[in-house]
Amino acid sequence: MEQPKTITHLIIVRYPGWAIPFAILSMGLFRLPLWLNKKISFWKLMGSGRNGTFDKTPDWRQWAVLTVASYGLPVTSIAAGGTDGVGSLIRGYWKIFRCSTLTFILEPIEGHGLWDGKEAFGPLAKQTDYAGEIAVLTRATIRLNRLKNFWSHVDGVASQMASAEGFITSYGIGEVPFVKQATFSIWQSKEHMKNFAYKLKDHAEVVRKTRQEKWYSEELFVRFKVLAMLENGRK
Repeated sequence: MEQPKTITHLIIVRYPGWAIPFAILSMGLFRLPLWLNKKISFWKLMGSGRNGTFDKTPDWRQWAVLTVASYGLPVTSIAAGGTDGVGSLIRGYWKIFRCSTLTFILEPIEGHGLWDGKEAFGPLAKQTDYAGEIAVLTRATIRLNRLKNFWSHVDGVASQMASAEGFITSYGIGEVPFVKQATFSIWQSKEHMKNFAYKLKDHAEVVRKTRQEKWYSEELFVRFKVLAMLENGRK
């Protein structure tokens, strides 16, 4: 029998323009079924920025749902869509409004930090020898007295990520506009990600300033194996 694995589903949902009010409404409606789902140990409902990373401009058509749960299924079954992360009620809502979804099925492998005071993805090693395609979630709660510092520095770095060697895709997501922000990105390898994160001068300078000037009241950094990316209705 397979040992239970901690699996993260990150679902990027895109609504038709006419359904934006129902997209906003869903951020309240979905709380109950997620809270009642005893399989899920952690979940977040989030909005999305327009430019694939930390972003001040919301995309009212695009939203995100993140769930963490343990499954006793073989990895091949999980990757084939053996779990959906949210349940039939939420999936049914998206079907009614003709939403497209992109589901990332992820296995957390490395990381540090807390999300709302919790080890959201369970205890993780700081480093492993995994060298394949990798996803990265960087999330922070920005101190109110450091908002100006943060937003005056991130745009320049964010614009360079899309052209970095080994970059595949990214999404800017967040619970609270301007204050609680996250970037989810996928890279061809850990080496490519590290070259961008630590060798790019501008990015290294921002990292230094976050520590020196204490921009964040809470931060989280997690790396994942990408088990699958499942599309439904995307154009």
